Amino acid sequence: MSQLQPVRGTHDLLPDEMRRYRHVVDTARAAAECAGYLEIETPIFEFSEVFKRTLGDTSDIVTKEMYTFSDRGGETITLRPEGTASVARAFMSEGLAQHVPLKYFYSGPMFRYERPQKGRLRQFHQTGVELLGVADPLGDVEIIAVGVDFLRRIGVWDRCYLELNSLGDAESRKIYRNVLVSYLSGYKDKLSKESIERLDRNPMRILAFKDEGDKQIVANAPVYSEHLNQASRDFFSRVLEGLEALGIPHAVNPRLVRGLDYYCHTCFEIISDDLGAQGTVMGGGRYDGLVSRFRGEPVPATGFSIGVSRLQAALTMLGKLDTTPEFGPVVVTVFDRDRIADYQKMVASLRNAKIRAELYLGNPKNMGNQLKYADKRNSPCVVIQGSDEKARGEVQIKDLIDGAKAAAAIASNQEWRETRPAQFSCREDEIVGKVREVLARHDVQWK
Repeated sequence: MSQLQPVRGTHDLLPDEMRRYRHVVDTARAAAECAGYLEIETPIFEFSEVFKRTLGDTSDIVTKEMYTFSDRGGETITLRPEGTASVARAFMSEGLAQHVPLKYFYSGPMFRYERPQKGRLRQFHQTGVELLGVADPLGDVEIIAVGVDFLRRIGVWDRCYLELNSLGDAESRKIYRNVLVSYLSGYKDKLSKESIERLDRNPMRILAFKDEGDKQIVANAPVYSEHLNQASRDFFSRVLEGLEALGIPHAVNPRLVRGLDYYCHTCFEIISDDLGAQGTVMGGGRYDGLVSRFRGEPVPATGFSIGVSRLQAALTMLGKLDTTPEFGPVVVTVFDRDRIADYQKMVASLRNAKIRAELYLGNPKNMGNQLKYADKRNSPCVVIQGSDEKARGEVQIKDLIDGAKAAAAIASNQEWRETRPAQFSCREDEIVGKVREVLARHDVQWK
């Protein structure tokens, strides 16, 4: 039944893939926190107006790709297709203008209805950073530096390259828009239907359209950089100087644009050729015009986003993802259901000591099955107290990595029992100590 399959363009993150996903996000978070960015989370859906105002009524995202529906109260709601608009909305609705500059990190699922392909899903995950309230070009330099630091930490920067361009200020954009429309109008009979529709409403997006015929026409279009005013040239020069000072290699790509109208000045992409046509692993730029679309005062802002799934694909191709199974929890085996409380207390004592531990919940009659379960969970050791161990007044700690065994004493006299809290019937401190010896011997660390 199709209903029992994931919806097209979505997929399940099972434990192994979830661990790799978490590795990417945690590394991005660490790089952002290192630069002073604080984590925020916005709702997974917003009033549709949030995205129509910011992305534009004529953008492909709004007209073709948004998941929009009416809720039971009659409100028009949209699953967020990207993170920046939600951050800008939060900036306005939470009254944060008086606290600038603000440095934010976010991560979470986004949704777009588009044709699924390698590195592109309908439910996908993004992480990103936003810097609000900084008009200086050094803000753009910092944003790029944070992105590069993340890619270094994750181990792929040596397989990536940075391209950037200037979109100039509003004056420069207006001048270039008129020049571009004049040029493209001479090719109306050769442009694709989609580009003809964009010509009057949003001609800049034609520059990034993938139609092969359009790409040939665009290849000879006027170059944006030739129509920048002096203020825009100076701004971009300072960005390039900042990257040089940090030793970040880069190349200016005069054809690089961001399709959304609120972008200005610096735009950039970090690309990996290992991903083929969908090679952009990070993209961003300056968007000084975004917040004012909520009828607020203009707020300078810059940021970037990372496609987590796309980056995971690059990491897999490059063999940069750790495929070694993570150690599972210590397993406490069960032999006598009538003594289940004792086993539960052993688990509690390990957890209280910050050691991952779980109680075997299957059939207690078969020791072999319990050890197989622990092995499947990649447990470093198991805690065993069968009838023999109980008779000796012991709990056995079996090392599943090298097969060694150790024993921990349990309460063997009434005096000891009376000096311990009533809920404990075993020497939990000795059990914890023996387990820690196993963990230390094999340098077991849980992420």
